[in-house]
Amino acid sequence: MSQEKRTPIVPLLSRALHRIRTTPPRIITSPPTQPRRAAVALIIRVVPSPTSHPLPALSQPPPTISEFFNLAWVNDPGARPEILFLRRDNPSAESDTSLINNRLRNTREAHVAFPGGRTEEGDEGGLYTAMRQTWEEIGLDLAERDFTCIGQLDDREITTSLGKRLLMILSPFVFLQLTPHFPPTDPAPSTTLHWTPLASLVFPYPRWSNVAVDAASRIAPRHSTALRVLVRLLVGSMEFPAILLESQATPAPVTQDSLEKGSSPPSQIASLQNQQQLKLWGLSLGMTLDLLSYMVPSSDPSASPDSPVQSPSLQMPFQIWGERMRMEVVAPSLASVFPRFSYPDVNFWIWVFGKRYREVVRGWEVSVRAGGTNDRRINWSGSALNTFYAAIRKALVVVIVVRAIGILLGLSLAGWWVFKAE
Repeated sequence: MSQEKRTPIVPLLSRALHRIRTTPPRIITSPPTQPRRAAVALIIRVVPSPTSHPLPALSQPPPTISEFFNLAWVNDPGARPEILFLRRDNPSAESDTSLINNRLRNTREAHVAFPGGRTEEGDEGGLYTAMRQTWEEIGLDLAERDFTCIGQLDDREITTSLGKRLLMILSPFVFLQLTPHFPPTDPAPSTTLHWTPLASLVFPYPRWSNVAVDAASRIAPRHSTALRVLVRLLVGSMEFPAILLESQATPAPVTQDSLEKGSSPPSQIASLQNQQQLKLWGLSLGMTLDLLSYMVPSSDPSASPDSPVQSPSLQMPFQIWGERMRMEVVAPSLASVFPRFSYPDVNFWIWVFGKRYREVVRGWEVSVRAGGTNDRRINWSGSALNTFYAAIRKALVVVIVVRAIGILLGLSLAGWWVFKAE
């Protein structure tokens, strides 16, 4: 697809942010048994065209969303909307990155996430948590008049043990930078800022890849080495969809404190990063796709007639269980959390036990086609995940039992052959 035929990204971003501001998010109340919560910030900016006229300073008072998207430098054909991701080279074992994205480590790839973290005592809510964590992590003050909070996306449940144990509730908040000049930042050591063009996630298609995760880390107890090895042999690995990113990296500055702690110099960090692929996956991918789904033109007949015509470029080319998932039919975050297994028979048994899951997805599709009127009353994503992971658990039981029977039969036949040979 040529550049001239692409739908401009700025009008789509304007549509998305207006819809997020006017759409109430689905809030998940923390159960008494697991009160932990976390929040992240999805920060968007519009980089002005290099050929733009002298850029204006921020007006007093700051512009509204509608006024912002009517500014000349924002509507310049060369303007480039971008979204901020962070790469944490050494996330701690108890950090939210290790909870949201799996513990798997691969020196040929690097995983990105949004700034944010856990809610602490004294935080006034999820929005405060997202702003505080962003300030502490990268030195960016989202309370300044350079930024405005657009709204909140739906809460998300972070689970483990194939959806059986709730870890925390995650609240994503969307922010927009209102100025053409990005404020200075002070990221923590080993943290790199990656500004990714939104157009690369939409036009013509994202570059899809996958992230391999050890299935034993999701099923077997952490301290049972023998059981983890056995599960790894019987079940194999899980493959989650991921998007390969293109970005402009902003490494953390060198400080005396980082030198005393033995941090790698910027030249070594940059050399390593150039050899690695940046991958967006897991909940971070799900939240990104939720944001992009608001760009899709509404199917509501009462929608404004001057809305841009829907473009095939807005369809996410990801297939799950043999069916192409389209953003305008099913919430795209589904595609980010449903894994496939490396053993084909595991996938087959998941399909066999996945009737209830497919019924939930069909109900979600009907709701989306009807204008999403049921989305706030029914937790479609939670129901889909629960039924999907229930199918996985049943499939794994069958697979392990069948494999165990096969091993016992093999040993019996070998013993019979040895006994008869004697």
